[in-house]
Amino acid sequence: MLRISGPGMMVFVIAFLVAVIFAANQNDVVGWVVATIAAFWLALAAFVVFSIQKAAKKAGAKLTEAQNAFNSAAGRAPSSSSADHGGTRVYERTEADEVRDLKLDHSFKIVQVQVGVVEKERAKGEAADQDTIRRALETIEITATNARDMIRAAGGTGDPVSGTIID
Repeated sequence: MLRISGPGMMVFVIAFLVAVIFAANQNDVVGWVVATIAAFWLALAAFVVFSIQKAAKKAGAKLTEAQNAFNSAAGRAPSSSSADHGGTRVYERTEADEVRDLKLDHSFKIVQVQVGVVEKERAKGEAADQDTIRRALETIEITATNARDMIRAAGGTGDPVSGTIID
């Protein structure tokens, strides 16, 4: 911002200095009126430049805050400038997260295996063992229920919801 405001402010400063020098040399009323007008424009320009700089900083902070809120809602890490504002907390994975992810992975593998069992039995047509299909579907249902219990509740403490794994 200073790169843009610097040359413009220098024009006003030079105009003010020239007006003061001419007014002092000539010592007439018109020179001092011009110097006063130049001083007014210099003050107005300084006020505008500093107001714009302050507003730009506030807008930048609001933009960063909004971006961090969006990132949090989308499940992404906050932007790097959030450390300056302190309002956003960075989530770090814990050992409980790793264990929960392992359990969920295991549950999905169980479901995949049981789907394979059902498909294999259905491929037999009339000779399919309906009891095997029923047990496989029951296993899928139990595994899905257990996996859903391991997912964190919205707005919770961050710890996974405890659940029982049935093998």
